Amino acid sequence: MEIETLWEEVRELSLGLSGEVERLNTPPTPIQFLRDFVSQNKPCIISNAINHWPALSNWSNDSYLIKSLSSSSSSDPLVSVHLTPNGRADALAPLTKANDSLCFASAHVQHMPFPEALSLISSTGSNFVAYAQQQNDCFRLEYSALSPDCDANIPWASDALGCLPEAVNLWIGNHLSETSFHKDHYENLYAVVTGSKHFLLLPPTDVHRMYIRDYPAAQYLYSQDTKDFTLELDKPLRYVPWCSVNPYPSGKNKVEEMEKFPLFFQGPKPFECTINPGEILYLPSMWFHHVRQSPDDNGRVIAVNYWYDMQFDIKYAYFNFLQSIHYPVLKNTSLKIESEDQLKTNSSEDELCAGVS
Repeated sequence: MEIETLWEEVRELSLGLSGEVERLNTPPTPIQFLRDFVSQNKPCIISNAINHWPALSNWSNDSYLIKSLSSSSSSDPLVSVHLTPNGRADALAPLTKANDSLCFASAHVQHMPFPEALSLISSTGSNFVAYAQQQNDCFRLEYSALSPDCDANIPWASDALGCLPEAVNLWIGNHLSETSFHKDHYENLYAVVTGSKHFLLLPPTDVHRMYIRDYPAAQYLYSQDTKDFTLELDKPLRYVPWCSVNPYPSGKNKVEEMEKFPLFFQGPKPFECTINPGEILYLPSMWFHHVRQSPDDNGRVIAVNYWYDMQFDIKYAYFNFLQSIHYPVLKNTSLKIESEDQLKTNSSEDELCAGVS
Protein backbone atom coordinates (compact mmCIF):
# COMPACT_ATOMS: atom_id res chain seq x y z
CA MET A 1 0.00 0.00 0.00
CA GLU A 2 1.01 3.64 -0.44
CA ILE A 3 1.57 4.21 3.29
CA GLU A 4 3.90 1.22 3.51
CA THR A 5 5.86 2.61 0.56
CA LEU A 6 6.08 5.89 2.46
CA TRP A 7 7.63 4.09 5.45
CA GLU A 8 10.44 2.75 3.27
CA GLU A 9 11.04 5.99 1.37
CA VAL A 10 11.27 8.06 4.54
CA ARG A 11 13.84 5.64 5.94
CA GLU A 12 16.01 5.99 2.89
CA LEU A 13 15.68 9.78 2.85
CA SER A 14 16.24 10.14 6.61
CA LEU A 15 19.10 7.77 7.23
CA GLY A 16 20.25 6.55 3.84
CA LEU A 17 20.97 2.99 2.84
CA SER A 18 22.97 2.30 6.02
CA GLY A 19 19.87 2.60 8.18
CA GLU A 20 21.99 4.04 11.00
CA VAL A 21 21.71 7.33 12.80
CA GLU A 22 24.46 9.61 11.52
CA ARG A 23 27.31 10.33 13.93
CA LEU A 24 29.23 13.61 13.92
CA ASN A 25 32.68 13.67 15.50
CA THR A 26 32.47 17.39 16.24
CA PRO A 27 29.56 19.76 16.86
CA PRO A 28 28.00 21.10 13.66
CA THR A 29 27.89 24.76 12.78
CA PRO A 30 24.47 26.34 13.28
CA ILE A 31 23.82 26.48 9.53
CA GLN A 32 24.90 22.84 9.08
CA PHE A 33 22.66 21.72 11.93
CA LEU A 34 19.69 23.66 10.57
CA ARG A 35 20.22 22.62 6.94
CA ASP A 36 21.19 18.97 7.33
CA PHE A 37 19.18 17.88 10.34
CA VAL A 38 16.49 20.25 11.67
CA SER A 39 15.00 21.16 8.29
CA GLN A 40 15.08 17.50 7.26
CA ASN A 41 13.64 16.31 10.59
CA LYS A 42 16.60 13.93 10.76
CA PRO A 43 18.24 12.64 13.97
CA CYS A 44 21.97 12.60 14.59
CA ILE A 45 24.45 11.84 17.37
CA ILE A 46 27.13 14.41 18.18
CA SER A 47 30.38 13.45 19.89
CA ASN A 48 32.84 15.81 21.57
CA ALA A 49 30.16 18.43 22.11
CA ILE A 50 30.20 18.53 25.91
CA ASN A 51 33.76 17.50 26.72
CA HIS A 52 34.18 20.81 28.55
CA TRP A 53 31.37 20.06 31.01
CA PRO A 54 32.61 19.53 34.60
CA ALA A 55 29.54 17.31 35.00
CA LEU A 56 31.30 14.50 33.11
CA SER A 57 33.73 14.05 35.99
CA ASN A 58 31.80 15.54 38.91
CA TRP A 59 28.46 13.76 38.63
CA SER A 60 29.81 10.25 39.06
CA ASN A 61 30.84 11.30 42.57
CA ASP A 62 28.01 10.86 45.09
CA SER A 63 29.70 13.10 47.66
CA TYR A 64 29.92 15.92 45.14
CA LEU A 65 26.27 15.65 44.16
CA ILE A 66 25.06 15.48 47.76
CA LYS A 67 27.22 18.41 48.85
CA SER A 68 26.18 20.55 45.89
CA LEU A 69 22.47 19.87 46.29
CA SER A 70 22.49 20.16 50.07
CA SER A 71 24.08 23.59 50.13
CA SER A 72 21.43 25.37 48.09
CA SER A 73 20.28 28.83 49.14
CA SER A 74 16.94 27.24 49.99
CA SER A 75 16.67 26.20 53.63
CA ASP A 76 15.18 22.84 52.80
CA PRO A 77 15.87 22.00 49.14
CA LEU A 78 13.67 19.20 47.84
CA VAL A 79 13.67 17.27 44.57
CA SER A 80 10.87 15.30 42.92
CA VAL A 81 11.19 11.52 42.71
CA HIS A 82 8.84 9.35 40.68
CA LEU A 83 7.97 5.92 42.10
CA THR A 84 6.51 2.99 40.13
CA PRO A 85 6.39 -0.75 40.78
CA ASN A 86 8.39 -1.56 37.64
CA GLY A 87 10.29 1.51 36.41
CA ARG A 88 7.72 2.38 33.74
CA ALA A 89 6.05 5.71 34.45
CA ASP A 90 3.85 7.45 31.88
CA ALA A 91 3.13 4.05 30.39
CA LEU A 92 0.27 1.61 29.96
CA ALA A 93 -0.60 -0.65 32.88
CA PRO A 94 -3.51 -2.87 34.00
CA LEU A 95 -5.82 -0.96 36.30
CA THR A 96 -5.89 -3.80 38.85
CA LYS A 97 -4.40 -7.28 39.17
CA ALA A 98 -7.84 -8.76 38.60
CA ASN A 99 -8.66 -6.55 35.62
CA ASP A 100 -6.37 -6.33 32.62
CA SER A 101 -8.07 -3.23 31.17
CA LEU A 102 -5.26 -0.81 30.41
CA CYS A 103 -4.89 2.75 31.60
CA PHE A 104 -2.24 5.43 31.15
CA ALA A 105 -0.38 5.28 34.47
CA SER A 106 1.59 8.21 35.88
CA ALA A 107 4.07 7.76 38.70
CA HIS A 108 3.58 8.44 42.38
CA VAL A 109 5.60 11.60 43.03
CA GLN A 110 7.35 12.33 46.32
CA HIS A 111 9.38 15.39 47.25
CA MET A 112 12.43 14.78 49.41
CA PRO A 113 15.99 15.96 50.10
CA PHE A 114 18.43 14.92 47.41
CA PRO A 115 20.46 12.48 49.58
CA GLU A 116 17.26 10.51 50.25
CA ALA A 117 16.35 10.62 46.57
CA LEU A 118 19.77 9.31 45.54
CA SER A 119 19.46 6.48 48.05
CA LEU A 120 16.06 5.45 46.68
CA ILE A 121 17.28 5.55 43.08
CA SER A 122 20.21 3.31 44.03
CA SER A 123 17.98 0.86 45.91
CA THR A 124 17.16 -1.69 43.21
CA GLY A 125 16.13 -4.46 45.62
CA SER A 126 12.99 -2.64 46.76
CA ASN A 127 9.39 -3.19 45.66
CA PHE A 128 9.53 0.11 43.78
CA VAL A 129 11.72 1.80 41.20
CA ALA A 130 12.68 5.42 41.84
CA TYR A 131 13.45 7.78 38.95
CA ALA A 132 14.22 11.50 39.04
CA GLN A 133 12.31 12.48 35.89
CA GLN A 134 10.23 15.48 36.86
CA GLN A 135 10.71 17.29 33.51
CA ASN A 136 8.94 20.70 33.38
CA ASP A 137 12.30 22.52 33.47
CA CYS A 138 13.31 20.62 36.60
CA PHE A 139 17.05 21.19 36.12
CA ARG A 140 16.69 24.95 36.46
CA LEU A 141 14.01 24.69 39.15
CA GLU A 142 15.23 21.85 41.40
CA TYR A 143 18.89 21.30 40.50
CA SER A 144 20.12 24.82 39.81
CA ALA A 145 23.04 24.28 42.20
CA LEU A 146 24.50 22.00 39.50
CA SER A 147 24.17 24.59 36.73
CA PRO A 148 27.89 25.55 36.73
CA ASP A 149 28.66 21.98 35.64
CA CYS A 150 26.99 22.17 32.22
CA ASP A 151 25.87 24.66 29.60
CA ALA A 152 22.65 26.62 30.05
CA ASN A 153 21.86 25.82 26.41
CA ILE A 154 23.46 24.14 23.41
CA PRO A 155 24.96 27.19 21.62
CA TRP A 156 24.98 25.89 18.03
CA ALA A 157 21.43 24.56 18.46
CA SER A 158 20.20 27.84 19.97
CA ASP A 159 21.72 29.78 17.07
CA ALA A 160 20.23 27.41 14.49
CA LEU A 161 16.76 27.40 16.05
CA GLY A 162 16.75 31.11 16.84
CA CYS A 163 15.73 30.67 20.48
CA LEU A 164 16.83 29.43 23.88
CA PRO A 165 15.46 26.15 25.29
CA GLU A 166 12.00 26.30 26.78
CA ALA A 167 12.96 23.68 29.37
CA VAL A 168 16.09 21.95 30.64
CA ASN A 169 15.54 18.65 32.44
CA LEU A 170 17.69 16.36 34.56
CA TRP A 171 17.20 12.59 34.55
CA ILE A 172 18.68 10.27 37.20
CA GLY A 173 17.70 6.61 37.10
CA ASN A 174 18.93 3.04 37.25
CA HIS A 175 18.83 0.08 34.87
CA LEU A 176 15.14 -0.56 35.59
CA SER A 177 14.00 2.89 34.47
CA GLU A 178 12.32 2.74 31.07
CA THR A 179 10.39 5.17 28.87
CA SER A 180 7.57 3.85 26.68
CA PHE A 181 7.09 4.83 23.04
CA HIS A 182 5.87 8.41 22.63
CA LYS A 183 6.58 11.61 20.72
CA ASP A 184 7.20 15.20 21.81
CA HIS A 185 6.47 18.52 20.14
CA TYR A 186 9.99 19.74 20.87
CA GLU A 187 13.38 19.72 19.21
CA ASN A 188 15.24 17.62 21.76
CA LEU A 189 18.98 17.79 22.48
CA TYR A 190 19.66 14.88 24.83
CA ALA A 191 23.09 14.81 26.53
CA VAL A 192 24.25 11.75 28.47
CA VAL A 193 26.57 12.40 31.41
CA THR A 194 26.96 8.98 33.07
CA GLY A 195 25.85 5.52 31.94
CA SER A 196 24.28 4.90 28.53
CA LYS A 197 20.85 5.44 26.95
CA HIS A 198 19.45 3.01 24.38
CA PHE A 199 16.94 4.55 22.00
CA LEU A 200 14.51 3.00 19.55
CA LEU A 201 13.42 5.61 16.99
CA LEU A 202 10.63 5.75 14.45
CA PRO A 203 9.90 8.72 12.16
CA PRO A 204 6.57 10.56 12.38
CA THR A 205 5.39 8.88 9.17
CA ASP A 206 5.18 5.59 11.09
CA VAL A 207 2.32 6.91 13.21
CA HIS A 208 -0.08 4.13 12.18
CA ARG A 209 2.40 1.51 13.40
CA MET A 210 2.20 2.92 16.93
CA TYR A 211 -1.51 2.06 17.38
CA ILE A 212 -2.18 5.32 19.22
CA ARG A 213 -5.36 4.94 21.25
CA ASP A 214 -7.16 6.81 24.00
CA TYR A 215 -6.54 5.39 27.48
CA PRO A 216 -8.10 6.55 30.75
CA ALA A 217 -5.54 8.44 32.84
CA ALA A 218 -4.59 7.11 36.26
CA GLN A 219 -1.90 7.66 38.87
CA TYR A 220 0.04 5.27 41.05
CA LEU A 221 -0.44 5.75 44.79
CA TYR A 222 2.22 4.23 47.04
CA SER A 223 1.41 3.31 50.63
CA GLN A 224 4.26 3.68 53.10
CA ASP A 225 2.36 1.35 55.46
CA THR A 226 1.66 -1.61 53.16
CA LYS A 227 4.49 -0.90 50.68
CA ASP A 228 2.01 -1.55 47.88
CA PHE A 229 0.96 0.40 44.81
CA THR A 230 -2.61 1.04 43.70
CA LEU A 231 -3.82 2.81 40.58
CA GLU A 232 -6.47 5.49 40.90
CA LEU A 233 -8.27 6.95 37.90
CA ASP A 234 -8.08 10.72 37.47
CA LYS A 235 -11.16 12.62 38.55
CA PRO A 236 -12.79 13.93 36.50
CA LEU A 237 -12.08 11.07 34.13
CA ARG A 238 -9.86 12.07 31.23
CA TYR A 239 -8.17 10.26 28.35
CA VAL A 240 -4.61 10.31 27.08
CA PRO A 241 -3.71 9.29 23.51
CA TRP A 242 -0.74 6.93 23.84
CA CYS A 243 1.23 4.39 21.83
CA SER A 244 -0.03 0.85 22.46
CA VAL A 245 3.14 -0.97 21.36
CA ASN A 246 5.66 -2.46 23.77
CA PRO A 247 8.70 -3.25 21.59
CA TYR A 248 10.05 -5.72 24.16
CA PRO A 249 7.11 -7.96 25.11
CA SER A 250 7.77 -10.62 27.73
CA GLY A 251 8.14 -14.23 26.62
CA LYS A 252 4.66 -15.32 27.66
CA ASN A 253 3.03 -12.34 25.90
CA LYS A 254 5.28 -12.11 22.86
CA VAL A 255 3.13 -14.03 20.39
CA GLU A 256 -0.04 -12.26 21.51
CA GLU A 257 1.60 -8.84 21.23
CA MET A 258 3.00 -9.56 17.78
CA GLU A 259 -0.42 -10.68 16.56
CA LYS A 260 -2.12 -7.66 18.10
CA PHE A 261 0.26 -5.09 16.55
CA PRO A 262 1.37 -6.54 13.18
CA LEU A 263 2.16 -3.17 11.61
CA PHE A 264 4.90 -2.65 14.18
CA PHE A 265 6.34 -6.15 14.47
CA GLN A 266 6.08 -7.04 10.79
CA GLY A 267 7.07 -3.65 9.42
CA PRO A 268 10.50 -2.01 9.10
CA LYS A 269 12.60 -2.26 12.23
CA PRO A 270 13.00 0.83 14.41
CA PHE A 271 16.32 2.63 14.28
CA GLU A 272 18.49 1.69 17.25
CA CYS A 273 21.20 3.84 18.78
CA THR A 274 23.12 4.05 22.03
CA ILE A 275 24.15 7.40 23.50
CA ASN A 276 27.24 7.20 25.70
CA PRO A 277 28.71 9.70 28.19
CA GLY A 278 29.78 12.89 26.46
CA GLU A 279 27.45 12.40 23.49
CA ILE A 280 24.30 14.29 22.43
CA LEU A 281 21.36 12.85 20.53
CA TYR A 282 19.43 15.28 18.39
CA LEU A 283 15.90 13.87 18.50
CA PRO A 284 13.73 15.77 16.02
CA SER A 285 10.24 16.86 16.95
CA MET A 286 7.47 14.28 16.58
CA TRP A 287 9.82 11.30 16.25
CA PHE A 288 8.58 8.34 18.27
CA HIS A 289 11.12 7.07 20.78
CA HIS A 290 11.46 4.36 23.40
CA VAL A 291 14.31 4.48 25.93
CA ARG A 292 16.14 1.96 28.09
CA GLN A 293 19.42 2.46 29.90
CA SER A 294 22.60 0.87 31.18
CA PRO A 295 24.09 2.28 34.40
CA ASP A 296 27.62 3.33 35.29
CA ASP A 297 29.69 1.70 38.03
CA ASN A 298 27.53 3.43 40.62
CA GLY A 299 24.41 1.83 39.19
CA ARG A 300 22.98 5.06 37.76
CA VAL A 301 22.38 6.90 34.51
CA ILE A 302 22.36 10.70 34.46
CA ALA A 303 21.38 12.87 31.52
CA VAL A 304 20.38 16.43 30.75
CA ASN A 305 18.05 17.30 27.91
CA TYR A 306 17.14 20.61 26.30
CA TRP A 307 13.67 21.11 24.86
CA TYR A 308 13.45 23.75 22.15
CA ASP A 309 10.08 24.82 20.72
CA MET A 310 9.36 23.18 17.39
CA GLN A 311 8.16 25.15 14.39
CA PHE A 312 4.50 24.43 13.71
CA ASP A 313 5.04 24.66 9.97
CA ILE A 314 4.09 22.66 6.89
CA LYS A 315 5.69 19.50 8.34
CA TYR A 316 3.28 19.64 11.25
CA ALA A 317 0.36 20.02 8.85
CA TYR A 318 1.59 17.04 6.81
CA PHE A 319 1.85 14.92 9.95
CA ASN A 320 -1.67 15.76 11.06
CA PHE A 321 -2.97 14.95 7.59
CA LEU A 322 -1.16 11.61 7.56
CA GLN A 323 -2.46 10.75 11.04
CA SER A 324 -6.02 11.43 9.88
CA ILE A 325 -5.80 8.89 7.07
CA HIS A 326 -7.82 5.79 7.83
CA TYR A 327 -5.70 2.63 7.83
CA PRO A 328 -7.66 -0.63 7.29
CA VAL A 329 -6.02 -2.61 10.10
CA LEU A 330 -7.20 -0.08 12.66
CA LYS A 331 -10.92 -0.07 11.93
CA ASN A 332 -12.60 -0.33 15.31
CA THR A 333 -15.12 1.77 17.14
CA SER A 334 -14.10 3.49 20.32
CA LEU A 335 -15.52 2.73 23.74
CA LYS A 336 -15.61 5.62 26.16
CA ILE A 337 -15.66 4.92 29.88
CA GLU A 338 -18.02 7.17 31.81
CA SER A 339 -17.10 6.06 35.32
CA GLU A 340 -14.57 4.06 37.32
CA ASP A 341 -17.18 1.39 38.01
CA GLN A 342 -17.80 0.91 34.31
CA LEU A 343 -14.07 0.54 33.70
CA LYS A 344 -13.65 -2.06 36.42
CA THR A 345 -16.44 -4.17 34.98
CA ASN A 346 -14.87 -4.07 31.54
CA SER A 347 -12.16 -6.69 31.51
CA SER A 348 -11.73 -6.66 27.75
CA GLU A 349 -8.56 -4.82 26.80
CA ASP A 350 -9.50 -5.07 23.16
CA GLU A 351 -12.72 -3.13 23.75
CA LEU A 352 -11.05 -0.48 25.83
CA CYS A 353 -8.26 0.02 23.33
CA ALA A 354 -10.48 0.18 20.29
CA GLY A 355 -10.49 3.95 19.97
CA VAL A 356 -7.81 5.28 17.64
CA SER A 357 -6.76 8.89 18.06
